Amino acid sequence: MAMTSFARRKSFFLSKNLCNSDFPRYSFSLTSYWRYFSSGMEENDVVVIGGGPGGYVAAIKAAQLGLKTTCIEKRGTLGGTCLNVGCIPSKALLHSSHMYHEAKHSFPSHGVKFSSVEVDLPSMMTQKDKAVANLTRGIEGLFKKNKVNYVKGYGRFISPSEVSVDTLEGGSSVVKGKHVIIATGSDVKPLPGVPIDEERIVSSTGALSLPEVPKKLVVIGAGYIGLEMGSVWGRLGSEVIVVEFAPDIVPTMDGEVRKQFQRSLEKQGMKFKLKTKVVGVDTSGNVIKLTLEPSAGGDQSILEADVVLVSTGRNPFTAGLGLEKIGVEMDKAGRVLVDKRFATNVSGVYAIGDVIPGPMLAHKAEEDGVACVEFIAGKEGHVDYDMVPGVVYTHPEVAYVGKTEEQVKTLGSDYRVGKFPFLANSRAKAIDDAEGIVKILAEKESDKILGVHIMAPNAGELIHEAVLAMQYGASSEDIARTCHAHPTLSEALKEAAMATYDKPIHI
Repeated sequence: MAMTSFARRKSFFLSKNLCNSDFPRYSFSLTSYWRYFSSGMEENDVVVIGGGPGGYVAAIKAAQLGLKTTCIEKRGTLGGTCLNVGCIPSKALLHSSHMYHEAKHSFPSHGVKFSSVEVDLPSMMTQKDKAVANLTRGIEGLFKKNKVNYVKGYGRFISPSEVSVDTLEGGSSVVKGKHVIIATGSDVKPLPGVPIDEERIVSSTGALSLPEVPKKLVVIGAGYIGLEMGSVWGRLGSEVIVVEFAPDIVPTMDGEVRKQFQRSLEKQGMKFKLKTKVVGVDTSGNVIKLTLEPSAGGDQSILEADVVLVSTGRNPFTAGLGLEKIGVEMDKAGRVLVDKRFATNVSGVYAIGDVIPGPMLAHKAEEDGVACVEFIAGKEGHVDYDMVPGVVYTHPEVAYVGKTEEQVKTLGSDYRVGKFPFLANSRAKAIDDAEGIVKILAEKESDKILGVHIMAPNAGELIHEAVLAMQYGASSEDIARTCHAHPTLSEALKEAAMATYDKPIHI
């Protein structure tokens, strides 16, 4: 029988008459032989713990810069939360549910009629899963193309330059790196007193795989995820009630746009209980009973639901990484503290994405990853966090970049506001999808754009013209004097820019 790798190494050590006095740090157990052998392995230039948007992008970029790179991912598939149980599957369901809603409610007015329209939920889920599988395999292909070593397992620090990995196959190894990047992302923030079982009380993960359309869905939390998943199941037939502790939905959104957005969702059938908190839950019966009370305190009430989605935010995922062991500093929220080069207080250890302060967005994590490895490679990396767009992928979508009007007011400087409704946009009217607005904020004296807010179909695509303009310090007049193709939805942005520095044409 062929000797195992451990047996071969043990035989080698014994043949050389090595003893413990020669290697006082090791005893002659199989674990010690493995530890000694691994300590002599070729060292990576970069080791990335986590294969999500920040981690896999950092690994690919590092390899492209000529650095020997290993990426460790515990899930067994690359892409992290975003690709596996977040951004991608949710957008697949948002699109599928929107198609169903359009077929049922809008197609007849366009002259397209059916005798009946019904939901085939298993087929919808299959399409979602297919999209996820294809994309995760695609990232593995990119790893191979760029010669990134991919290790499937749970990594934890045993020193600032050594990561112990419990592999998914049941083995273990030690991966060494001159530079180690923590890119482990975030996890669902639990709500005290409302235990998640992913069947009746679900997180965003469970909400992506419900076996049937619930009659009544209660969403706790009126942020991006809650509103998007509420939209999915609302379109498919659920009665959706959103419970939010704060007085407003999506607190990062411009106040004026937020109000229009909430009215739009209410017209679609979504109900809101704002300034309300959940203080208890009873799952003993056929329906879930939530005990509610005003956020400021007061009389309690009972709200029944078939399914409850807990969507109250996310926490940085740092559990079990051994960060305390190597002395990495974290804040009270559990986020890893880094400098402008993404370096922690421990030499050679870096962190990016959701585990550090800043917006928990996949595209922000990607930018972090690229900039971090550029610094490691001796180049200059940069991320302008004022230019990170936010998008809510409901219908209409809401997208924004820069400052809200509330934030501009706190600056104390004079400013102008330009607005343009999609009801006056030719393309929006032609496709009978004209709900929404563009709002631009600019300094009064210089006309420099401070913020852009769009509520419209495809707002998530339209916002990037504004991001690019702001990145290069453009004025509203710069956008207004840029020729836009007609008829397009993007003309609304041009008209809003005209309204900011002068007057629009079409209203």
